[in-house]
Amino acid sequence: MSDLTLILLSAGSSSRFDTTVKKQWLRIQHKPLWQFVADKFEKSGLFCKIILVASQDDIAFMKNYADYDFVQGGNSRQASLKNALLHVKSEYVLVSDIARACISEELLQRILAKKGNADCIVPYLHVTDTIVYENTTIDRQKVKRIQTPQLSRTKILKNALQTSTEFTDESSAIVSYGATRAFVEGDENAYKITFIQDLNKLPCLSGPSSDILSGNGFDVHAFDDKGDMYLGGVKIDTEYGFKAHSDGDVALHSLIDALLGAAGMGDIGMLFPDNDVAYKGIDSKELLQRVVAKIYNYGFEIINVDITIAAQKPRIGAYKNKMRQTIAEILQIDKARVNVKATTTEKLGFIGREEGVGVIANANLKYFNWKMIG
Repeated sequence: MSDLTLILLSAGSSSRFDTTVKKQWLRIQHKPLWQFVADKFEKSGLFCKIILVASQDDIAFMKNYADYDFVQGGNSRQASLKNALLHVKSEYVLVSDIARACISEELLQRILAKKGNADCIVPYLHVTDTIVYENTTIDRQKVKRIQTPQLSRTKILKNALQTSTEFTDESSAIVSYGATRAFVEGDENAYKITFIQDLNKLPCLSGPSSDILSGNGFDVHAFDDKGDMYLGGVKIDTEYGFKAHSDGDVALHSLIDALLGAAGMGDIGMLFPDNDVAYKGIDSKELLQRVVAKIYNYGFEIINVDITIAAQKPRIGAYKNKMRQTIAEILQIDKARVNVKATTTEKLGFIGREEGVGVIANANLKYFNWKMIG
């Protein structure tokens, strides 16, 4: 059995990436980047376990894609690594970053060939430009550009990280601890994605699928003889409201489910449980805003939405245009791509008996096309 565990770090917020999409959720065809990288490592058959470190919110969604060992990250790269190491029992551990997406088999074999030669094996690149530190020119032959993945003895790495000092890579912690480090030649193609323009430097990545992803939502709410009525994000001039845990905006609730359905993110009840006091009376526009942020963060773009409101009462024809404008602003799309329709049920059923309102919504998404950048 293999004595080697792989840790893939993917808990960053992509603060320097300068897009609405977190880089770990860029799509390679249908696969998010983190899965593309993890699957490539898994195919090597070298690891007894693969651990993916991610934020708590991301982990819930990641589990819909793949069956790896997921560990919640910390507030820094080092804290995330320490969390993952708690789950490592093998003698050796290989640590890499999801942002370093193009690790070749040759680089991996060069690193593993040195296993046992030192406590940490590190790939590096030569520096070809002149290097100046403050006002002093440094001998570039003595400078190395350090990469990941890095191979470490698990026990040594765990001990080396028992410090408040923050290190930017494993080898620096291990050397500071007094253990040994050995170098192997790195790979220019093992480039780390930090800025959006870096994507053009990674020939191993194909673009996202052009498929359209569709979802639908359905919701109903009964009338209540008290409270205000909100529908499609707009206050309706009535003497009654909806029975609901939140503000009862049945149109936005249906739309949320349609968006979540298209993205494969579950449903509104999973994200905002109706037994959670945090959502008592909450404005449904805020709930929609949170969902839209997730949609964009996870690598999707909203194409259009279509909403059908079935109501015997109230009459909402005069409010439809304002609903479209309100929803479009939250979705960050043109108003022309938001359609709102109204109908009755010809006095049939609970809607026809004027007991409540039902809404059906449909949403279409596509993947963020990072190939169009730069």
